[in-house]
Amino acid sequence: MDENLKRALREHLGKAKSSKGLSEMLQELFKEAVQELLQAEMEEHLGYEKHASNSNQFPNSRNGKARKTIKSKYGETEIEVPRDREGTFEPQVIPKRKRIIEEIEDHVLSLYSHGLSTRDIESHIKDLYGVEMSEATISHITDRIIDHIEQWKSRSLERVYMVVWMDAIVFKVRQDGKVIDKAVQIAVGLNNQGYKEMLGMWLCQNESASFWMSVLTNLKSRGVEEILVTSTDNLKGFTDAISAVFPSARTQVCIVHQLRNSLKFVVWKDKKAVAQALKQVYDAPDEQIAANKLAAFEEKWAKKYPYIGQSWRNNWDKLTTFFEFPMEIRKIIYTTNIIENINRIIRKYTKTKTSLPNDTAVEKAVYLALMQVSKKWTMPQRDWPIMLLQFINIFGQEKCGIKI
Repeated sequence: MDENLKRALREHLGKAKSSKGLSEMLQELFKEAVQELLQAEMEEHLGYEKHASNSNQFPNSRNGKARKTIKSKYGETEIEVPRDREGTFEPQVIPKRKRIIEEIEDHVLSLYSHGLSTRDIESHIKDLYGVEMSEATISHITDRIIDHIEQWKSRSLERVYMVVWMDAIVFKVRQDGKVIDKAVQIAVGLNNQGYKEMLGMWLCQNESASFWMSVLTNLKSRGVEEILVTSTDNLKGFTDAISAVFPSARTQVCIVHQLRNSLKFVVWKDKKAVAQALKQVYDAPDEQIAANKLAAFEEKWAKKYPYIGQSWRNNWDKLTTFFEFPMEIRKIIYTTNIIENINRIIRKYTKTKTSLPNDTAVEKAVYLALMQVSKKWTMPQRDWPIMLLQFINIFGQEKCGIKI
């Protein structure tokens, strides 16, 4: 590659996206959470909700708002503090003449995202600020996070993603008097500046071809024109849906999922030997050697476990996509481990909840956990300059969305 291209790539990488966008989003979430706190406090102080039909039955009423600047770890934020006609409203979360709020966003959003109950959050706020806040008020505030979720789910996305990983997490959810399983499909993208992004989450009861089609169509409607590589589970209809919506995407079926499915019916005493033999297949340096290793596996195990070799051969084209790429790219696309790691964090935050009361509760728990995870994505993918050059050599500058 000539020096001009390398220089232009360095300039492109120098303009790589920082965590500024995420910080601005979190600052806005913080501001709106504070405004909701104040609104809830005023409603509790007056005894009725805003625009309530019976408001004229109460002696006190709202009397406009006063602007106030507060400070948090995201910098200065201007808010509007509601006033009442009698002048008796004294907000507890932002006391008069106090302009510095420390860690309140963690107690409104982060603590809830970590699985704490409203009672626990109430206790933390009281310990930190020395103020009383009812469970009803906290529940009221956390319920309103659904507005942010809807905005987040419909936000615009990048035009090009080098890799998109997709996998699901299953929750027990109460519906119509029963507890049923519902899956939340999560998508993470790697943009052409090397940063990971949470692309979205989609809740469903039955994962089907039509569901996958709706997920991928949603990504496209939000501005995604090109996905170079997808890494997914081998669920029925999933890879076909990808080909229909993003026909030029290279699809890699997750090796780890394939391995788990292969070992599902292997007797305990054979599992280690079978796993080691299959490891030689996906650890091979190229596809031809991998095919030879699969043939050797079948020669030894086909009589006892005929379905394993058959499954690998049926899915061979999608299982071996990663062999088309250099080692740096192979190691990030052959499995959906990135989503598996996210799912473990979500489980950690929701481990006290054996089942969730409704779909809204599921979305709130997952969304806030995803926000906690994405806070850590402040650096580009390791070895990104090398990987970017490799993507350009394989797909070309235009498909990679690189203008030089």
